[in-house]
Amino acid sequence: MEKTGHRPVLLAETLTALCIRPDGVYVDGTFGRGGHTGAILDRLGPTGCLIALDQDPEAEAEALARFTGDGRFEFVRTSFTRLLPELEARGLAGRVDGVLLDLGVSSPQLDTPERGFSFMRDGPLDMRMDPMRGESAAQWLARADEAEIAGVLKTLGEERFARRIARHLVEQRAVMPIERTGRLAALIAEAIPRHERHKHPATRSFQAIRLYVNRELEALDECLAQIPAVLAPGGRLAVISFHSLEDRSVKRFIRRQSQGEPVPRGLPVTEPPPGRTLLKIGKAQRAGDDEVEANPRARSAVLRVAERLA
Repeated sequence: MEKTGHRPVLLAETLTALCIRPDGVYVDGTFGRGGHTGAILDRLGPTGCLIALDQDPEAEAEALARFTGDGRFEFVRTSFTRLLPELEARGLAGRVDGVLLDLGVSSPQLDTPERGFSFMRDGPLDMRMDPMRGESAAQWLARADEAEIAGVLKTLGEERFARRIARHLVEQRAVMPIERTGRLAALIAEAIPRHERHKHPATRSFQAIRLYVNRELEALDECLAQIPAVLAPGGRLAVISFHSLEDRSVKRFIRRQSQGEPVPRGLPVTEPPPGRTLLKIGKAQRAGDDEVEANPRARSAVLRVAERLA
C-alpha cells in the first residue's frame, strides 16, 4: 500500500492497456491520490509528459506534495469535462498517446468523514467532488420534493424502495434538517422493510445522491465525447468504472465509436462506415481474487479499453 493509504485499482491491467511509451504524452483525467499517475511516470522517460486533472482540492495538494519538481508532470485543477480545451491550450489535442479515467470516489475521499461521501463514518452531508462549487447533498435534500428524490434514488441508485425512502426523508426533514451522513443513513434504513445481506441499506441511495450532486454521468458523457479529438492515432483510452450506469455509458460509447454511423440496409459497402473513430480492445477486465482480497473496493471495478483509429 502506498503511504497515502490509497490502492490504485487494476493497476497492472491499466498500465498494460495504455501501452506506455517512454516518450509518450499521457493524461490522467482523474488524479485522485496519484496512484496511477505515479506508476505511469515511473514508465516515462525524460521526454515523456503526463497531465493530470482533478477538481478536488485535496487531490491538488497531493499532486503538489508528491510530484513538484518533476518536469514531466503537470496538474490542472479542473473537471475532466475540460479535457479537450486544456489540451488545445497546450497544443496537444490529437497528440495524446493515452487517457486514463478512474471514475467514482477515491478511498481517501470515502474515509474522510468531513467529505460526507460515506455512511460508515458520521460527518457533514456534503458529497461534492469540489466542495467549493455547486449544491451539497444536504442542500439538495432540503429543497427537493418527494418525487424528485424518489426519481434520483430509483434512476441513479436502482433502489427498489425509492418512493418509501423519499417519503420518509421528506417527513423527517420537517422535524429536523438532514445535515449529517449518520442521520441520513439511519433514516434510509428505517424506510426499507427488507435489508440485503452483507450490504448496508443506504448503499444505493448514497451512491445515487453522490452521482446526482456531482452530475457524474453527464460529466462522463461530456468527457467521452472529446476523446476522439484528444487521442493520437493508435492512442489508447482506458476507463475504470465502479457503477453499472457508468460502465454502461462507457460500453455504449466505445461500441458506438467502433461501429461508426449506421449504413442503410442493401447499400454496397466498400469502405469502413463513416464516423468510426475507435477500435475496441479486448473484453472488459475485472480485478482478480487476490486484488479483491487485498482491496475489497476493487470488487466492482470494470476496465474497458479502446484505441484511436488512424
